[in-house]
Amino acid sequence: MFIDHRQEQWPDWLEMAKFVYNNKVYLNMKTLPFKANYRQNSRLGFEIRKKRRYKEAEKFITKIREIQEKAKVVLEKTQKEIKKYTNRKRAEVNEYKVEDLVMLSIKNLKYQMIRRKTNKLTEKFVDSYKIKKIILTNAVELKLPSMIKIHPVVNVSRIHKYIR
Repeated sequence: MFIDHRQEQWPDWLEMAKFVYNNKVYLNMKTLPFKANYRQNSRLGFEIRKKRRYKEAEKFITKIREIQEKAKVVLEKTQKEIKKYTNRKRAEVNEYKVEDLVMLSIKNLKYQMIRRKTNKLTEKFVDSYKIKKIILTNAVELKLPSMIKIHPVVNVSRIHKYIR
């Protein structure tokens, strides 16, 4: 957590990380790890002065804020890309209602269908089945005949509205 995303600064931050770790009160010990080991508080190595502005500290804060802004932009971009690719084939269940007739994709039925020499001319969707129940935002339960050996709950990407 002390380095940038390019991982170039870790040697500069190693001592600071060690200092922070040794000066954190842990609930199970109720004391500092440094004090538990050496029976004294760790020294900062300089007097703490208040009410003064330090240019180095201000530079540090500015740099940290820039890194946070860059990370925020990158994370937002990544989230948008993931959402775009996740939702590209996702259909909403809102377009379907209970008792609607739908056609089922043969993707899960390939082993149950009669084998042909080529699948080129095979239908993509077969028959019409009624929707028995809407399960989730993207899943429905179908009324399937007993000869079809698949689970009746299917994703809406596997069905297509039946048009008469």
